[in-house]
Order: sequence, then C-alpha cells, then structure tokens
Amino acid sequence: MSIPFGVAGGWNGGVLTSNGYVLDERRLGDLVAVPEEERDDREVLQARLRRDGYLYLTGLLDPAVVWAFREYYFGLTGAAADRAAYRKVLFEEIVPGPEYAAFCTQPALKDWFAWFLDGDPFLHRRKIIRQTAPGENGIGTATQAHYDLVYLREGSDQVLSAWIPLGDCPVSRGGLTYLAGSHHRVLADEAAGRLKRPAASMTADLPALATEYDADWLVANYRAGDVVVHTAHTIHAALDNVSDGMRLSTDIRYQRADDAVDARWQQHWHDRDGL
Repeated sequence: MSIPFGVAGGWNGGVLTSNGYVLDERRLGDLVAVPEEERDDREVLQARLRRDGYLYLTGLLDPAVVWAFREYYFGLTGAAADRAAYRKVLFEEIVPGPEYAAFCTQPALKDWFAWFLDGDPFLHRRKIIRQTAPGENGIGTATQAHYDLVYLREGSDQVLSAWIPLGDCPVSRGGLTYLAGSHHRVLADEAAGRLKRPAASMTADLPALATEYDADWLVANYRAGDVVVHTAHTIHAALDNVSDGMRLSTDIRYQRADDAVDARWQQHWHDRDGL
C-alpha cells in the first residue's frame, strides 16, 4: 500500500519508529476523524466506536485552552534543574493541582462524555501526563503496545480513555498510533479467556504485532484541540519523537458513574508509578 496522506503530509518520506522498531510502511494507515455530520448523533458515534474501537474528534477542545495548559506545564517544569526536581514538580504540583483538574473536567470534555455515555460521567483520578524529548529512544521510551483493560480489571470494561495531545503533535513528534480493528480480536480472546494475564503491556515490537493481527497501525498529524477516545480493548502504542519539539500529552479515563469502578485508579498518579 502507498504511504497514507496523513503520514505523507507531515512526515516527508522518513521512516516511522516506536521504541526503535521500524514500522513497515505497507502496514500504515490513517486514523480517520469523525465527520462533522456525525458529531451530534450519539447512536452513530456509538456504532462507529463499536466498529473502529476509537473516535478521532478533531477540534473538540478550544486550542487556546490546550496551549494555555501547555504553557502552564512548561512554566513550572522548565525551571527544574534536574530530573529529580522535575519529578517533584510534576507529581507534587501539577498532577494533583487545580489547573490539571480543571483541564480534565472542562465542559468540552466532561459534558461530551455525559452526553455520549447518556449518564453521569465519572473521571478516574489517576490521570497521566507524558512528555518525550526529541531524540529520546530505547525500549520503554515510547508507550508499548497494549490495551487498557489489562490495568482496569477490577471495574467496568466500558471505561473510555481519552488521549489528548497538549499542543500540536505531528507524526514525527511521536503521537499515539492504533492497531486497526484490534478490539474485535481482543474482545473475542478476552471472552475465551485467552488474554487474561497480568502483563502491563504486550510488546514493543509493533511491526510483529501488525503481522500477527494482519492489521495496519493508524497514525495522524494531531493538532491542539484534538481528542482520541478509545475503548478498553483497543490496542495502541506511541511512536518515537524524531522531531525538534517536545511531545506532551495526557491520558484520562471516563466512565458512567453507576458502573463498577476500579478502586486502584482512584489515587493520583505518583512518582513511584514511573513515567
């Protein structure tokens, strides 16, 4: 297959990697945004989520709000003299702070989930902010391929994750990539008891996983204001940051308040949890 338009538009013909593994361009595709004409139809969106395992919602948030939070974040972390100081600021000021809480519960997010879930939304307290500097590499630098249910087995499996780029995140900056249609196989394997294991991640070898699933890795040139909502069964990972800018993003999870909640995710993300 040819290089997809989204990749060609922001990648200029280079190779894509994740944790150093080179992705096969024949196993790449575009993450498809929800068309404007479907954005206000809940039943259509729910069917789309069941079919694709994700909803790519371009411009869901006000870009000015996203850029303001990014500026706040780097205003605090930029003054850190070393990694220990950075982690102290991140885990003691930013993660439990009111600015981050306000960002994650802004009406454009919380009200959307209340509408989509057709009920009172519950936000998991353990939320994650990730940054990757240009040139960082090696196993563990980029998020390895996994699906979120491996972390959330003590609650509802209807938890929805929202991945939010905090600023523009073209392909070269190492955004999230999704394994097309993977949730269908994961759902079947989960139902048969073949995937109930405690592993936190599946593999760093994205090319091998694409071959195993006979599926493409879907990528996009994300912009500030975009949000990708995915199911707990959808396999995803991150690309390496080979740009000249900092990759910053956050992962948050919403579910219906009347569904079972995994209690382990109701504490703030801590330093001991790692980056």
